[in-house]
Amino acid sequence: MTRTDELAAFAVAAVPVFAGRLAGGPAGVLGRLGVPDETRPHGAAQAREPVSGLRSLGPLLPERLLGALELTIAAYDWAAAPVVLDDLPPAPPEFRYATVTLSGSRDSEVVPAVSLLDSYRRGISDRTLALVRELAAHPATAPVLTVPAEVEDEDAVAAAHGAAYLGLALAVAGAVVRQAGAGAMLDETAAIVGLAAGSAALLLREVPMPAQYDRALLAKRRAEYRPGHSSAHVAVSGHRFGLLEDDFPEWADFGGTGLAAVTAGGVVVRTGIADGHVPVQVAVLTEAPPELEDGDWEEIVEVSWSAAEGAASLIGPGPRNGRGLSRLTPPWPGDYRIRVHARGRDEADAHFESYKLIVWSAPAGPDVVHKRTDRLGHRLRGEPEPVREPRPEHAYRWVERGPLSQAATVTVVTGSTVPEVLRAFGADPGRPQDFEEIERELQALYPYGAGPWVTVLESGDAVLAVEYNGFAGSDAAVLEAASTGGRAASMFWNVNGVTRLSFAEGGRLLSSFEYLDEDDDLPPEVQAVLAGLDFDGPGERTGKGLVAVERFTGQGITEDNLTRIQAARIGYRIAD
Repeated sequence: MTRTDELAAFAVAAVPVFAGRLAGGPAGVLGRLGVPDETRPHGAAQAREPVSGLRSLGPLLPERLLGALELTIAAYDWAAAPVVLDDLPPAPPEFRYATVTLSGSRDSEVVPAVSLLDSYRRGISDRTLALVRELAAHPATAPVLTVPAEVEDEDAVAAAHGAAYLGLALAVAGAVVRQAGAGAMLDETAAIVGLAAGSAALLLREVPMPAQYDRALLAKRRAEYRPGHSSAHVAVSGHRFGLLEDDFPEWADFGGTGLAAVTAGGVVVRTGIADGHVPVQVAVLTEAPPELEDGDWEEIVEVSWSAAEGAASLIGPGPRNGRGLSRLTPPWPGDYRIRVHARGRDEADAHFESYKLIVWSAPAGPDVVHKRTDRLGHRLRGEPEPVREPRPEHAYRWVERGPLSQAATVTVVTGSTVPEVLRAFGADPGRPQDFEEIERELQALYPYGAGPWVTVLESGDAVLAVEYNGFAGSDAAVLEAASTGGRAASMFWNVNGVTRLSFAEGGRLLSSFEYLDEDDDLPPEVQAVLAGLDFDGPGERTGKGLVAVERFTGQGITEDNLTRIQAARIGYRIAD
């Protein structure tokens, strides 16, 4: 009998002992390492030796394994193992070592034990991994590594698979560590668990899953599936993304609908941007939607596709990407209907382009174009392109890309001077400060939030007051004081989507609101500037508000205005 045969016989006896001590959860995590999964921890695929394989598991799993196994490992008869290190270079005669513990370290305690062992006997980790791989391919170990056919539940299959291979690795690691002669300097039990877990992690990513695993996984997904809503920013390449069961097709024909093309295993959507990311909503319904969701969608089409297996994913061309995008549709074969909504394709600007997909089970039907208003759709369908007047709020799209994008208040005042506007805000015109100086002072005073300050610019017959992440310009008292010589209007917005649009004239507040109700009694002056601006509709609320401010005061803020403000970098503290 060869040494490998002897080690295999030792491992076959040890695997059931160790596997029986493992809880299903930790063992199942190990057992699923061979399942292709785009959410696998970064760096796992690059692991090549037991220490890197161990670190790829994170700190919690090895600790759970150590807690479950330490008593069994300590009591096991390791003397029965054959000699496995006789041809490995011995440890240096005067090996010196020091143990350093870093506060806040995220490694499990088994990692330093393995690292120290590897320093003591060079190549010991590689030897362990090589022996584990050799035994995994040995005919004698096949019975203890094979999950019994009667085990069909996915959790049980994964746990049995992981426990068997970890048990094999523990048998080898135990023999290696006990024969290394390093017990005086390290926790041998921690080193055994670390070497075994790291070796098993590498091996379990290489070996096939049990024969019944795919069937068990499909049954689990079907049992747990619930229709619902998802959203994500999806990668676009070559003007395309898709809801697909399989890999991305090389080609799709958009000539029929101008937006969506049916392909094997799903639907490909034609975007305006060539490359980048676009926001996509997906709603999976149990039946057809009761009505057409029009809103400000520019193109709406509906097509059918036949799913071979189901569980289509929202992906871009190339490797499947992103979390929360996988297996969105029902995991069953059958016929499905999908309604695709698109807006912003003509601008080919990812910041304003967006999509919504509604999916439900339905017999195959003809392609339908419910709404056709963008130029790209007409062009792809071979139709004459429509003439589209740009919406007024589009003139303020530059705001969404610059320093005001997250939160700001823009106030425009007529009939007043810069000093008068500053005093209306409660600022001292005689105390200009650099932006950084103001923010440094305010951070000391308001460590948990922004303090109030404003910057101003004279533009034409108006004064522009801009607050970065401030909101004084939406205060009624400020607007009334600022408007004593004419008009004042402001638009406030923040990162949470909260807004406020306000108007004042002759020292009197006319109106201030976030959302309008049908029964709101607005002054004629305000009604006039809101004409054609749909504040109840989705999208570009900031731009719509700035259009209303411009209409009311006769002056709006421009990108050049903001560039001048940014270059001057002069602001004024607002008194509390």
